[in-house]
Amino acid sequence: MSITSLPALMSPLDLASLGLLIASFVLLGWWIEHPGARRPSVSIIMADYRREWMRQMVTRDPRIFDATILTNLRQGTSFFASACMIAIGALLAAVGNADTLEGVALELTLDGGPTTLWQVKLIVVALFLTHAFLKFVWANRLYGYCAVVMAAVPNNIDHESAYSRAKQAAEINIRAAWNFNRGLRAIYYSLGCLAWLLGPYGLMLATAMVSYLIWEREFSSRPRKILLADIPAEES
Repeated sequence: MSITSLPALMSPLDLASLGLLIASFVLLGWWIEHPGARRPSVSIIMADYRREWMRQMVTRDPRIFDATILTNLRQGTSFFASACMIAIGALLAAVGNADTLEGVALELTLDGGPTTLWQVKLIVVALFLTHAFLKFVWANRLYGYCAVVMAAVPNNIDHESAYSRAKQAAEINIRAAWNFNRGLRAIYYSLGCLAWLLGPYGLMLATAMVSYLIWEREFSSRPRKILLADIPAEES
């Protein structure tokens, strides 16, 4: 099967639902990373906290606390990268077993369509997971770069390069976090893409639900309100 044969294999509704999925993934990701100044996303708000983290690190002695946090962040990227690898392997195994796939298709719907179409649907899911895996791997490496730059920050706070290097570490840390978030969004949409097995309307509904879930967590969640709130310290 060639790429040019896909439009003939899919119905117009299938193509429309796939286009909606891809457009939602791309546009929502851009919106989260480039929001308006009046309503920043959680990702943008957390970027400011990461910059403040590195400024505080300059005067913190010892810096074991900072190293521990960075280690935990790297462990998160490693966990999700490993999970993506396992999921990709399982999907490719399912795609390669046409007989089993055809049986599942008949169980889920009265007219499952050609087995090739089901294989294409699972391959799209695998592509989202592959995208997520690559983002997690790059985020892990960026956190490693961040660790090296943090170690290069002079212990003397009066050193001329202390805060400039801390700023460099913050920006690398932010890029790592953005790639981690991109990977998470790809996982969300890969799960939504599984609804395509139920038909194009299932994919459209799942895309809308996943997009709203991600939007709500970035722009209207309780944690976002807490991050923006000016909470005074409790009086002793």
